[in-house]
Amino acid sequence: MKIAVLCGGISSERSVSLAGGKSVVEALQTLGHEAIPIDPAYGDDLVKQNELKHILNDISKFPTLDELHAYSTKKIIDCINSSLFDDIDCAFIVLHGPNGEDGLVQALLELREIPYTGSGVRASSTAINKAATKIMMEAGGILTPPWTIVHKDQIDDLTLFEEIRSYLGENLIIKPSNQGSTIGITHLESGILDDMQEAARKAAEYSTTVLFEKFIEGREITVAIIAGKAYPIVEIIAENGFYDYDAKYVGGGTVYECPADIDENVTEFTQEQALHLNNLLGCQGFTRVDFRMDDEFQAYCLEINTIPGFTSRSLVPMAAKQEGIEFADLCQIIIDIAMKR
Repeated sequence: MKIAVLCGGISSERSVSLAGGKSVVEALQTLGHEAIPIDPAYGDDLVKQNELKHILNDISKFPTLDELHAYSTKKIIDCINSSLFDDIDCAFIVLHGPNGEDGLVQALLELREIPYTGSGVRASSTAINKAATKIMMEAGGILTPPWTIVHKDQIDDLTLFEEIRSYLGENLIIKPSNQGSTIGITHLESGILDDMQEAARKAAEYSTTVLFEKFIEGREITVAIIAGKAYPIVEIIAENGFYDYDAKYVGGGTVYECPADIDENVTEFTQEQALHLNNLLGCQGFTRVDFRMDDEFQAYCLEINTIPGFTSRSLVPMAAKQEGIEFADLCQIIIDIAMKR
């Protein structure tokens, strides 16, 4: 098959996406596919697209906002509408964040009648919106930490932050409502209003709405869903106690345990909750659902990722490998789901 591997893009997770694209291209080539890396940020520029054959695998830093502003969303339309996709059998999407994971690229591919991996337009657009996902969790009876949102134009209102502190407490997670890879996120324990405002401003650089969430002390765990099945839980033990961008991609001090050392009944219930959210949103292909588990083994669902990190060392492939599925075979499973759909 001739498979377009969409990677890079114009979100703050561009570097992570390129690393995932490199891994997927190499895996598909071992299976005998003709895998072509395509970066929507380059539009229909064939010269730059050909340079992608030498994708760099550097995810130690993410692009600055100034670098991202140099890209145009029109390039994405130009790219998918170009001759690059004229004879493509399937698009393997490894794009993260806005303009890649939010249903826009998926819609363009549907208009071209090109099969693609992962979730459809509606599920993608809902899941990337953390507030909308929280509402779906609550409607579906899935426990999630107390939360609220602040709009960008409310950030100067310290009275609002005082009300939030009264409602959620002083131990908070403050993050953009539509980003991944913990970019723009702050774990704040001070309860100082000025610190809350500063964290909100940081998050608002990446999103027009900012999510405030009560921080749950305990363990960081995640559940991979592949083809409608929940896989073994992965526990993430960050060296500094918080799984931020450096802990994920730079420091190297993070320990992963799969399967996590959790009671069988708790494991089963958490997997059921992950699968329930996946189905509520209508997700397809593969997703990853993140939780915090407190000292009483109560799992609080944080969010769902419709295109989670996807190198051979990422969390979804880690869970699949525990079930005997190697990375290349996992890529093939995901393609087969897309083709059947």
